[in-house]
Amino acid sequence: MLLSFIAYLSIFLFVGISVYKAYKFAKMPLHGRMELYPVPKEKGFEHGGSFYEEVSWWSKPHEVSHFREIMEMMKEILFIKKLFENQRPFWWISYALHLGIYLLMAWTMLLVVGATTELNGIFVAANSPSIWGLLIYYLTFVTGICGLVLGTLGAGLLFLRRMFDSTLKKYTTPQEYFNLLLLFAALFSGIITWGSDLSFSTARDVTANLITFTNFDATGLQIINIILVGIMLTYIPISKMSHYVGKYFTFHTVLWDNSPNVKGSAVEQKVKKATSYKPTTSWSAPHIKGPSAPK
Repeated sequence: MLLSFIAYLSIFLFVGISVYKAYKFAKMPLHGRMELYPVPKEKGFEHGGSFYEEVSWWSKPHEVSHFREIMEMMKEILFIKKLFENQRPFWWISYALHLGIYLLMAWTMLLVVGATTELNGIFVAANSPSIWGLLIYYLTFVTGICGLVLGTLGAGLLFLRRMFDSTLKKYTTPQEYFNLLLLFAALFSGIITWGSDLSFSTARDVTANLITFTNFDATGLQIINIILVGIMLTYIPISKMSHYVGKYFTFHTVLWDNSPNVKGSAVEQKVKKATSYKPTTSWSAPHIKGPSAPK
């Protein structure tokens, strides 16, 4: 019962805190927009053009393509494009971790699908008479093995890279070491726990018990893995690893927000609202006069 509670609570906290952080991002005041060109949603994106280069741009319709913007975001989110272009050697190990996490997300969903499939009487195994059962089995097999291996390898190598790279070491905080160690511990415990059953039938049984709110017996390794994964899921959204929440806002409302600030526009209203905020800092710089700053 305790393990079920840990699993339910950690999933609830992960989703709940992530949604709350997204809500907080969406309600933040207007950011100091960078408008770094090319802006993908802008007409002329292919050659780096800008709407503001047009003669009398304020009198013309502003044509945008949010599909193109989303596609550029997905390149960064799914493939870490900027790191690939600027830090190729570092990209390999960083992407191993991220790809491993993506595959494990798919593996988890496949476990749910597989458990649901078996609860409905369809056998999920390598010798299943059902094409659906075979498909779920092999997809679970591939995503589970690749996800655990790549994720564990990526977390371990990133930890070592930060520890022994003379440049990165200067900028790595104790929290970042802890983050990588927590990921490594949770993923490595997954390899030890589920590696002896590469069919993942036991993992499907545990998943079936969870989705049907049924108590189940667990081995010592399974208990350790479930607790570590629960801690990891709860910790991720409250740490700097929650950057997955801010990705959209970083690109859409900071880097690529070039909506014109014209009279009567929504941007003008946001600017007025932003300028109404009073400083809450106590900086000593002469241009900042916070509530407790020296007069």
